[in-house]
Amino acid sequence: MSKVRVHNLSMSIDGYVAGPHQGPDHPLGVGGHRLHRWVFATRSFREMHGLGGDGEAGIDDDFSAQGDHNLGATIMGRNMFGPIRGPWEDEQWRGWWGDDPPFHHPVFVLTHHPRSSLTMEGGTTFHFVTDGIEVALEQARQAADGRDVRIGGGASTIQQFLRAGLVDELHVVVVPILLGAGERLFDGVGDAVDALEMSEFVPSTEVTHVRFTRSTD
Repeated sequence: MSKVRVHNLSMSIDGYVAGPHQGPDHPLGVGGHRLHRWVFATRSFREMHGLGGDGEAGIDDDFSAQGDHNLGATIMGRNMFGPIRGPWEDEQWRGWWGDDPPFHHPVFVLTHHPRSSLTMEGGTTFHFVTDGIEVALEQARQAADGRDVRIGGGASTIQQFLRAGLVDELHVVVVPILLGAGERLFDGVGDAVDALEMSEFVPSTEVTHVRFTRSTD
């Protein structure tokens, strides 16, 4: 059966996965870009985003590449799709990623406001789901056709899936920086994470990769 996965989720030492004051000028929050420097340098990330240069191989690149293995669909929150709030009065916004987003599969965006599906280049189609996480997951599983479903950001979206007990695998990348403010990953989750057990703990020269998997007991 396909898995529901959170992968390559960068988190500061003090538990933040995004900096404060997210918006058009700071999509990752103020200082949030520092969380992702490790992946920006990897070969797999640069190839996925069409960037020049070879990029770095090694532990970080191995984990980065695993994020797309056997992946058939992604679910994300509206905040990850863009800075627009409220009704979709201006549908010119088509995401942060340009005309050819790096997903290349169906993406389901959680929102309270209806919007028609948006077909992009390279096989990415954004579907906007107003009926909650369970409906989004059902649609994503159907679209994934037996492959895994990835839960993207932001923190609120991941927290909803954790609280509902729907995450099979959680890969957190601990980055040795302090942000001091922003969005914390485990706020409000409570004991919902008790069913997740650490299955990997792998340090690189830049970060530490920690993978949790759902207990079968």
